[in-house]
Amino acid sequence: MDLTRFKKAPRNLNFEDLIIFENENYVVINKPPFVPSLDERTADRHLSILKLAREHYHDVQLCHRLDKETSGALVLAKNPEAYRHLSMQFEHREVQKEYHAVVNGVHDFDSVSVFLPIAIVKDGTAVRIDRQRGKLAETVFFTLQKFARHTLVRCIPITGRMHQIRVHLQCLNAPIVCDPTYNGDYIFLSQIKRKFNLKEETEELPLIKRVALHAHSIHFRDLDESLLSITAPYPNDFEVLVNQLVRFSS
Repeated sequence: MDLTRFKKAPRNLNFEDLIIFENENYVVINKPPFVPSLDERTADRHLSILKLAREHYHDVQLCHRLDKETSGALVLAKNPEAYRHLSMQFEHREVQKEYHAVVNGVHDFDSVSVFLPIAIVKDGTAVRIDRQRGKLAETVFFTLQKFARHTLVRCIPITGRMHQIRVHLQCLNAPIVCDPTYNGDYIFLSQIKRKFNLKEETEELPLIKRVALHAHSIHFRDLDESLLSITAPYPNDFEVLVNQLVRFSS
């Protein structure tokens, strides 16, 4: 199924509307899906989170990245000292990030740790498990809620490799919904709602049209060593998906 026509950035995106936390050192946004963190060499290269941010803050820098389709908490530093301070925390694995994902299958994850090395494939668009040449990667998983055929999972990445959560969930036979790169199936309302009727000559579309992964929260230390804990609410598409599962598939 080709969902390309749906994978477009929101129109008239206003950076200030994305902000969920701000002080003199950092600004944290709730990144919408389909917007790249950095400029891309694509038709959408005119739009990125960094470019939007620099319309408001001259010296702002991205402290980390989220995949284009991933929504959620993204931190930017407003000055070089703040950037260095958070970079060191990332380097020493002192930043705690929590993601939520809707996955295929029913799973009981109670602090299940996946400790498998990851290597980027040749074209740079995906990763694979490579025990010889891969880089160390670890993710811990917890079940938040089980449904008839799916599970809402809490994901705690210990390391920060590209597509780490996605490929580690694939290794647990729990690929993320709408993630065909890692064998994640689409989810349709007809799968979970009884007596579902689709109008004739109408194509049923998936309940979510992107990888069902959301960066739910992030915890790190400010320059004065105080702890900052920021939570990013679910965006509309992820919230609708979870609500439909709760309503029809619990």
